[in-house]
Amino acid sequence: MNNAQSFKNLEALWEIIEERALSSSPKDSYVAFLLSKGVKECSKKISEEAIETALAAISMDKTETIKESADLLFHLFVMWKSLNIKPLEIMKELKDREAMSGHDEKRSRKNK
Repeated sequence: MNNAQSFKNLEALWEIIEERALSSSPKDSYVAFLLSKGVKECSKKISEEAIETALAAISMDKTETIKESADLLFHLFVMWKSLNIKPLEIMKELKDREAMSGHDEKRSRKNK
């Protein structure tokens, strides 16, 4: 799988999340269930998955880190959906930061 295909998989995941948000009940879909709980529950799931991902990485367990990273991305997408954030908005923010070093970007956030 090449990098372009990897991002197509993320696009497909986003499309599934959008479809389930629109047409599934919380009884039938985990996505619909999470969205029915609201932003707070979606955010809670991200923090859980982030911790699990970090612990797997600290343990140097590549397989578990991959699995937990997939969970983290999934829950991040669901949280975006709960806030009506589109992936293109995130991509635009990343694009806007291209000309700025990571250190400069961090400093600019502290000044706000």
